[in-house]
Amino acid sequence: MALSNAYVQVYGQLGEFFRRIAEGQAPSKFTTQYLKDLGFGSSNFRAVIPLLKSLGFLTPDGTPTNRYLEYRSTARSKRIMAEAVREAYADLFTIKANPTDADRQLIEGKFRSVHNATPNTAKLMASTFYSLLELADMSDPATLGPAKKDEHQKGTQPIAAVQPKVIADAAPLQHTRPTLHYNIQIHLPATKDVEVFNAIFKALKDHLLE
Repeated sequence: MALSNAYVQVYGQLGEFFRRIAEGQAPSKFTTQYLKDLGFGSSNFRAVIPLLKSLGFLTPDGTPTNRYLEYRSTARSKRIMAEAVREAYADLFTIKANPTDADRQLIEGKFRSVHNATPNTAKLMASTFYSLLELADMSDPATLGPAKKDEHQKGTQPIAAVQPKVIADAAPLQHTRPTLHYNIQIHLPATKDVEVFNAIFKALKDHLLE
């Protein structure tokens, strides 16, 4: 699993930061100079570079990845961010599938235990995480992992999908010819005359057995 330890003090401005990198062209290398070119000259913004790397937007040497390029499509940006957040903070989603503000203390505690972070640092890590959540569409099933996708889709199979099997199982019954069975009861008369019995059995032979 994974739990990013990257965080920024300017987490409240992450929305504006990602809006600007989506609007601009991807640089050959994402550097502090490029940050200044985007309008983020404060030294506090330098921490977004390791954050971008932990999210898979940049390679270790600062080269923009396909995820960075795909994020620039406004139609897909929330989905791309959701994929990045689920990967970078996978450990959090194992303890809370849909984190909300009510889970903040639990989230901070996870950062403290995993990264041996101080309470203040854990708070900044959690705040960074929650700011990224606001930029992501976590409800899209396409951003779930394989196991979670199966869990999400369980019990939602369309009726039409199971009909072919039902029809196939029932098909042989349509070609089965009905079979009739007769139950004939004979009440013999109370007599000792053998000829009476012979006549009855002869009649049975003539009319039923032939």
